Amino acid sequence: MDRIGSHILAYLLPRTRARPSDALTPTQAAKALGVSYPTIKQWIYRKRIRSVVTPGGHHRIPRSELARLGAAAAGVSSLDAISGRNKLAGVVTKVRISGLLAEVTLDIRGQELTSIITAGAARRLKLKAGVPALALIKATEVMVIRG
Repeated sequence: MDRIGSHILAYLLPRTRARPSDALTPTQAAKALGVSYPTIKQWIYRKRIRSVVTPGGHHRIPRSELARLGAAAAGVSSLDAISGRNKLAGVVTKVRISGLLAEVTLDIRGQELTSIITAGAARRLKLKAGVPALALIKATEVMVIRG
């Protein structure tokens, strides 16, 4: 097929775009991940999260990205089986490991929550700044579960 024919064919074929059910706006993604809108935008610009640009220049976040980052809103949550009521979604802001213990700080919708967990658990969960995580509050203890 010559060049002109391929241009005509490309014009006639329907253009594929992410359907609204397949992708979320940055605001929706931020809410699902428990982070702020500016954080999502920075993640997009720094290629921390993949986005699709619409013909109008707007970013859309595929649900697969939310699942990759562990958002409960992505449709799969392993914590649904846990009966605890106080599950808080957030993002790790700081991890300080010293000896057998790790101090993990989460940003949960603008509030800072700090928990002491074992260093081994922090390593197994691969906790580091910017990683989505969930805090499970049980009595006076807080357990951090990578989400």
